Amino acid sequence: MEKPLIMSESNALSVVVLAGGISHERDVSLRSGRRVADALTAAGHRVVLRDPDASLLPFLASERPDVVFPALHGSSGEDGSLLELLAALQIPTVGSTAEGARCAWSKPVASSLVAAAGLEAPESIVLSHESFRELGAASVLTVVRERLEGDVVVKPASGGSAQGVSIVESPDGLARAMVEAFTYADVAVVERRVFGTEIAVTVVDTGDGPRALPAVEIEPMAGVYSFQARYNAGETTFYAPSRLDDSVIAAASNAAVLAHRTLGLRDLSRIDFIVDREGRPWFLEANVIPGLTETSLVPLAIEASGATASALYSELVRSARARAA
Repeated sequence: MEKPLIMSESNALSVVVLAGGISHERDVSLRSGRRVADALTAAGHRVVLRDPDASLLPFLASERPDVVFPALHGSSGEDGSLLELLAALQIPTVGSTAEGARCAWSKPVASSLVAAAGLEAPESIVLSHESFRELGAASVLTVVRERLEGDVVVKPASGGSAQGVSIVESPDGLARAMVEAFTYADVAVVERRVFGTEIAVTVVDTGDGPRALPAVEIEPMAGVYSFQARYNAGETTFYAPSRLDDSVIAAASNAAVLAHRTLGLRDLSRIDFIVDREGRPWFLEANVIPGLTETSLVPLAIEASGATASALYSELVRSARARAA
């Protein structure tokens, strides 16, 4: 096991970790932020944990930390807005550019881009809440059912942690699933369900180009990787590395790196797939600021790679600092 990278005082960086925010994923973000802050502190860096609020930008402009490490899930950190402001302040930041974040934040945009690059993505129909009401829910649902026969997955077009996501196994459940998705976003995606094994591939780039960490296989006790299954210990079994064949994992790893590059992501991302019964990985979504909690997938992938969170996060902040030099 790789030992934590301990910085000498002269090499330590001042790092502001951002966590919290006002999105639906605030609590998860706070847990991620604390883990990141602890890991960077253990590596010897000088760390301040901050919640984004009205005092944040003046604080950053005044204090000029060496690096900002966002651990903000949901729109607070992943829609590109904050990243754009950090770039305007010329403060080195771990993670993707605002442009990359915007591409990944919209699930329909991300799916279209990776499909154009040659990856498999489930067939889907994208509906705004406004069109759903204007055209009549009954008529819209009829068209959707005729086009996407069988089981479907309904989800908000943006957001994470499986909030607002429903698996619909009968036509009667589609209307309720649409209402649930619209609770979290103004646009919903209805996609054909792909049956298989869910895996997550973490992609990291500390300056030498993106590389995939060992894939993590996900086996929810209830059969669905819901919000509860993600963040309640004991509700999901994880296999890191995955039990799938090496050739399948290689294909998924290559697909994850291709998705990372295609979407213009940087430093750290998590790409989620369903591997079907023929061993083909189907792209589900890309996570610009993936969960970093004690039950999250990225820390499991880091451990499976033989590294430590302290060492990897330290490499990321030093790479972000060097990039801005």
